[in-house]
Amino acid sequence: MEAPSPHQHQTAQRKAEALIEALPWIQRFAGTTMVIKYGGNAMVNEDLRRAFAEDIVFLHHAGIHPVVVHGGGPQISRMLDKLGIESEFRGGLRVTTPEAMDIVRMVLTGQVQRELVGLINSHGRYAVGLSGEDGALLRAARTGTVVDGQEVDLGLVGEVTGVEPEQIEDLIAAGRIPVISSIAPEFVGSEPTGAVLNVNADTAAASLAAELGASRFVVLTDVEGLYSNWPDQTSLISSLTASELRGLLPKLESGMIPKMEACLAAVDAGVGRAAIVDGRQPHSMLLEVFTTAGIGTQVVPDTEVLP
Repeated sequence: MEAPSPHQHQTAQRKAEALIEALPWIQRFAGTTMVIKYGGNAMVNEDLRRAFAEDIVFLHHAGIHPVVVHGGGPQISRMLDKLGIESEFRGGLRVTTPEAMDIVRMVLTGQVQRELVGLINSHGRYAVGLSGEDGALLRAARTGTVVDGQEVDLGLVGEVTGVEPEQIEDLIAAGRIPVISSIAPEFVGSEPTGAVLNVNADTAAASLAAELGASRFVVLTDVEGLYSNWPDQTSLISSLTASELRGLLPKLESGMIPKMEACLAAVDAGVGRAAIVDGRQPHSMLLEVFTTAGIGTQVVPDTEVLP
């Protein structure tokens, strides 16, 4: 057998160093639950989809309990276009008619979720797909928006008002990885109306992270992280407290606000840390969780002193 080349030796050394750096973080998070919101480029690029599935399986074998929540806006738009169903947007939000809601349910649970469950399960019998409808895992109330000072009806669009975590906890206890699509039955008070609502996956994931007492909440995005002065890329913020984020929210770009509000809500509800990471980079989630420097932007409780 030939002796390893200097290059092979250096590569092996770097791998060993990475594993050693990850060790204290694995020890810290083993046995805890992490909620990951899956979206953006990581959802539509084949290589990134496979890398994400590998990350989830790695977390599972590191003794961490990952729970994945996903949306699927681009896939829904493509299917609506294919079927000739016009999409109307008001204030940047999709108006969801009953006809469109049928497509939303079909795409989220029948396409996006099945693809991800299949990728995870190519490594073993791990993932179980669920909808927010299943066992009323999520409860939602209808919501609209305001455009030019006027209230606008968005149809079957809602926000999560409650979570029933028992079936997720049962799946975790059974060694499974829950994969949850962001649709939810409508409730008025404690009574279901029979309608099903399209809910924002960021806020749904944050609500679930809070209810499960998650140690981490991670949101995959299509940017490097949060910038204090967008588009100045030197203004990337690596870490900030909940109070600092609260002060920044009114100044943020509209597309980033729901993600950062979700991170803030999770931390305010007791989740250990929240982070947004660049889903365009393979394995960025592992870099955020298992390295000292991290990647992206993390939000920490006000009680934690930042370096």
